[in-house]
Amino acid sequence: MKYIIVGGVASGASFACRLRRLDEFSSITIYEKTNFVSYANCGLPYYVSSTIPNKDDLCLQTPLSLKNRFNIEVKVNSEVISINPSKKEIEIKDLIHNKTYIDSYDKLILATGGKAIKLVNNTENIFELKTVEDSLRLKDYIYNNNVKSAIVIGGGFIGLEILENLKKANIDVRLVEANNHILNNFDKDMASFINQELKRNNVKLNLDTLVNKIEKVNNKVKVYTSKGEFISDILIQAIGVKPNSELAKKANLELDIKESVKVDNNYLTSHNDIYALGDLILIKSNIDDSLNYIPLAGFANKQGRQLANYLVNNTSKQIKGNGTSILKVFDIVASSTGYNETQLKSKNIAYDKIYLSPNNHASYYPNFSSLYMKILFRKDNYELLGAQIVGQDGVDKRIDILSIAIQTHLKGYQLADLELSYAPPFSSAKDPINMAGFMIENLKNKLVEQFYIEDVEEYISSSKYQLIDVRTKQEYELGHIKNSINIPIDELRDNLDKLDKSKCICLICQSAIRSYIGCRILSQHGYLCKHLSGGYKFYKTCIEDNN
Repeated sequence: MKYIIVGGVASGASFACRLRRLDEFSSITIYEKTNFVSYANCGLPYYVSSTIPNKDDLCLQTPLSLKNRFNIEVKVNSEVISINPSKKEIEIKDLIHNKTYIDSYDKLILATGGKAIKLVNNTENIFELKTVEDSLRLKDYIYNNNVKSAIVIGGGFIGLEILENLKKANIDVRLVEANNHILNNFDKDMASFINQELKRNNVKLNLDTLVNKIEKVNNKVKVYTSKGEFISDILIQAIGVKPNSELAKKANLELDIKESVKVDNNYLTSHNDIYALGDLILIKSNIDDSLNYIPLAGFANKQGRQLANYLVNNTSKQIKGNGTSILKVFDIVASSTGYNETQLKSKNIAYDKIYLSPNNHASYYPNFSSLYMKILFRKDNYELLGAQIVGQDGVDKRIDILSIAIQTHLKGYQLADLELSYAPPFSSAKDPINMAGFMIENLKNKLVEQFYIEDVEEYISSSKYQLIDVRTKQEYELGHIKNSINIPIDELRDNLDKLDKSKCICLICQSAIRSYIGCRILSQHGYLCKHLSGGYKFYKTCIEDNN
């Protein structure tokens, strides 16, 4: 059997190596357009700042190592420019010698990945960051041209990672984002914590800012936007990626949304013996089986492995996903899994949510920090739908647990029963995941009701509600919600006469723990009450960010 793979990065290299481990005798050839194979796209921004000092460390394999260990032929600088499905042939352009030639296949695997979405073509000082060559060119330009300023267009993963590494290289950075918040896998409220970190590190942040025109002015780049004109030494386009499906389109393969290549459950395209993997295709959701475009390396590698299993051993297993991701932004970590509120609303899925800000480990052990968590679940049966966490140590552990919980269709209240490891340096006896489960269990059992940040303005102005802040006097004086009355939680029972039983009592505290206790007190005294989910801490962050 003769296998040809177009593209030698995550899915292509993973497929090739797994195939060889299962089949010693078939012919396996990878054609790769760039000069590098099996490289780590996710590491590219860190090479620019020399956090990863050696470019060779970006490559997990080389053509020589793949030949020596796996007997895989790798032809780099070789662009496949057309497919003839009826003849089972491909046409390749040798980019070094500028000549074309034909090769044939029994099975063809398309692993051409995604391509950067760009507003303008790259020039001497306009860059994207998709390949090793991109990072080499960017780093060389920075250090050979005394670059002092940069504009990054796009507040997604690559945009945030490259701006952090540009700051590490002592470059002044401006981030321009068309949406009203960065990271579209996050909701705006949770993105506020990341915005704060960017501002703490002197990143100029322009949200809700549309780019109208880009032009070169002498040796600079000038960007005309809806919020004014900005000029810098370099510009990096990090707007996102889309399926690199031009080759498939030319071969008349059937496409799907976003021009992804349509495949069946075993990655077969609309043509026999042509398969597609990775950022070329859609992923089926663990939550509702809908198809989504989620260009993540984890999926690409798993798909490559699974396709090899299928083609050699006829073992079929569909890989579904939550879109679990994590990102370092200076001194914080941001992670998400499953759907966010925007996505749930677009899908008309009825949901509820909780916010909490527990410590990452026991508060009596040194150097604890807060985890800011948002968890979404179905309104009818409490099945988990999504989560977002921002913090420092311990974010990765919790988001991975929640991803597994979503994948196995756990109910939110079942988080209370999970057995999780505990020692003071790592967690608390009641882990933040357990705490989330307790909170959802309380909602299920109708022990408490919540209101949210988006309700506050209505509650301030309505005569139906009485806002009570149960923090200490000192906390209250440092900042509070307008029209709220301060009655510290330990004094609440002695001040019931100050509460209006004809109104809904809306309790507020710093992190929603004391306000929950206050609700339990008041509800047993016959008061209608609810508390602010997430507390004043979440409210203050969101309000300050919007101002």
